[in-house]
Amino acid sequence: MRGKQAPKRKKDGDTKYNDPNIAKLICYIMKDGKKSIAQNIVYGAFEIIKKETKQDPRHVFNKAMKKVAPLLETRSKRVGGANFQVPSQVRGNRRFILGCRWMIAAADARKAHGMGEKLAAEILDAAQGLGAAVKKREDVHRMAEANKAFAHFAR
Repeated sequence: MRGKQAPKRKKDGDTKYNDPNIAKLICYIMKDGKKSIAQNIVYGAFEIIKKETKQDPRHVFNKAMKKVAPLLETRSKRVGGANFQVPSQVRGNRRFILGCRWMIAAADARKAHGMGEKLAAEILDAAQGLGAAVKKREDVHRMAEANKAFAHFAR
């Protein structure tokens, strides 16, 4: 690594809820710099969640993220010509990024009429411990558990 590492910048909150995690979710959904479309998708999904659960959509989203964000993951490490999948803990920021990425991918794979509806359905399922994003987390945890024998290769 050359030079200094770039400083971490704090993300400001989004326009409606003033929550930095929702602002990050909007940025992850955004394609080709079209932030207003991404905002409409997220806020539309939150309106659907509010209608269905009669709760604050931020609490439902945070509950879903706790169920989707991984605690462990496997990283590939080369030792003596062989590649081993070494389990390691996931830091907080990466946990959120992976959780959002999996939730967006799972929502995109659903069959429904709009990304807002698909995202709302995936968030509601994840909050209950169901859905493809939660399954992805369980698969990652299972993989880390299966490769626990190689944990001594971690730095």
